[in-house]
Amino acid sequence: GGPKGLKSEGQNIMYRRFLKRFVDILLSAVAIVVVLPFMLPIIIGLLLTGEHYVFYFQERIGYRNRSFKMWKFATMLKNSPNLPGGMHTTRNDPRVLPMGGFLRKTKINEIPQLVNILKGDMSVVGPRPLVRKTFDPYPDHVRERIYNVRPGLTGIGSIVFRDEERLLSETSVDPKEFYAKYIAPYKGELEIWYQNHLTFRTDFMLIFLTVWVIFFPCSDLVYKIFRDLPSRPEYLD
Repeated sequence: GGPKGLKSEGQNIMYRRFLKRFVDILLSAVAIVVVLPFMLPIIIGLLLTGEHYVFYFQERIGYRNRSFKMWKFATMLKNSPNLPGGMHTTRNDPRVLPMGGFLRKTKINEIPQLVNILKGDMSVVGPRPLVRKTFDPYPDHVRERIYNVRPGLTGIGSIVFRDEERLLSETSVDPKEFYAKYIAPYKGELEIWYQNHLTFRTDFMLIFLTVWVIFFPCSDLVYKIFRDLPSRPEYLD
């Protein structure tokens, strides 16, 4: 408590209500201008390969549990949700398009979501926006709270589960069952933790960690920076 604590809490409220959205607009606008020239070869490559389409628009659950269309570069067959595997992608998935593996591994396929951030559908940092089939396995208390903030391009769940495709590929359990029983409960607790610790510093460190794990994918630095995260489950070791 005390004056210092009240000042800190006031700054956190100001950031959540006003500055976070301002930072989202600024970062997404600048990023779009910077990355556009580098995206042109990818756009041309997608037009010439696979099913010859560039963007994939998928309905996702967003802020206050309202649906929106999320932008992505096309990495999988259009009919993927109706083919074996459904909404869960595993390594060497036969539904992935020729350029799709590279775009997914480097996370370049997520870059078009900068448009969603600029529009206000999303934030730079927040829980990933899910499709209904991967949202429903969350426990009730998580479904009620998780999108009290805008969904993000990256976030604590994305960083901890950066290799989710490997987990789903290596388990002997059906991927859908493994996601519902093991991944969804822990990912949900991570996102509730995020909302309880949402500050400028938290967002800044999560952006830093997003870049860090691209270069050091086996790093557990996230647990060293945020020492009060929910206990890491054994299957992540």
